[in-house]
Amino acid sequence: MRLPKLKIGNLIADLPIIQGGMGIGVSLSKLASAVANEGGIGVISAAQIGFREKDFEENPKSANIRALKKEIREAKKLSPKGIIGVNIMAASSEFEELVNASEEENIDLIICGAGLPTNLPSLVKNKNIKLIPIVSSGKAANIISKLWIKKYNYTPDAIIVEGPKAGGHLGFSREDLKDETKKLEVLIPEVLEAIKPYKTDEKPIPVIAAGGIYSGSDISKFIKLGASGVQMATRFVATNECDAHIDFKKAYVNAKESDINIVTSPVGMPGRAVINEFIKSLRENPPKVTKCYNCLKPCNPKTTPYCISKALINSVNGEISKGLVFCGSNAYKINKIVSVKELMKELIKESSIE
Repeated sequence: MRLPKLKIGNLIADLPIIQGGMGIGVSLSKLASAVANEGGIGVISAAQIGFREKDFEENPKSANIRALKKEIREAKKLSPKGIIGVNIMAASSEFEELVNASEEENIDLIICGAGLPTNLPSLVKNKNIKLIPIVSSGKAANIISKLWIKKYNYTPDAIIVEGPKAGGHLGFSREDLKDETKKLEVLIPEVLEAIKPYKTDEKPIPVIAAGGIYSGSDISKFIKLGASGVQMATRFVATNECDAHIDFKKAYVNAKESDINIVTSPVGMPGRAVINEFIKSLRENPPKVTKCYNCLKPCNPKTTPYCISKALINSVNGEISKGLVFCGSNAYKINKIVSVKELMKELIKESSIE
């Protein structure tokens, strides 16, 4: 049996696969459009997206807004019939401006994680744009659904449930990461139950599984559990179309399981990354913070051990020894770089829904 299509309101993706947003600069227009052209949903990460703009150092906010608009336009040009979304962190200090810029460019959907986007419906006037929060528990799914209905008479168009095996910043404490009750296999039924009071025949609220999903058989497993689709990020890094430097992609290809571990981000959150020279040097020789880009609300430049923006920009530009390489728990399984088309074919072949 074929994989089902993913329906989010009037948006219908031929494959139930959302490519996860990866900042800084890992998932831009090239990757997002390639995924959309293969029937999935391509996602641009808005996180510090203007890092290649000439005035980024002097005026990062203007650079980020301008770059986001450019990338959305380019993705839509490269995939005129595909579904293109943008991932905007709720913790971003430019959250409202990035949402407004996305709406101005007629983005298809907005995905928000790194905190609950409590005011998102009030920022988007175009009701054709789908609004999708990322949660890590049934409790969070209930809170955001209840709040949006009460304040805006609006329910999420879909909900992404991200488990503890995801890459980058995680919505769990270090203790939670070892808790069997926090596994994605447990969270999906929990969230499905939590949103039952808010679903209607007109608006069913599809649930999307995310975090550690690697293979076609993983996709099948979570659809059988009740998910309408999956979000995958790590697999798309090792593709020709990924917007990151080739050396960033090779860091995934060359990583062993023992190289992937939990680190503490400068904003105080646990994150999963490849343990490289940069991570190892932090204890003895942390790089000085000479400039603050004011990217995340929880970050204090006076106390932060290093600038996360600078570390992520270094890595995406290929300076791996000076940068932070976020990744999912299964990155070590990747052994080659392929095209998005090849990857999607492989995932379809491995999937089987009985």
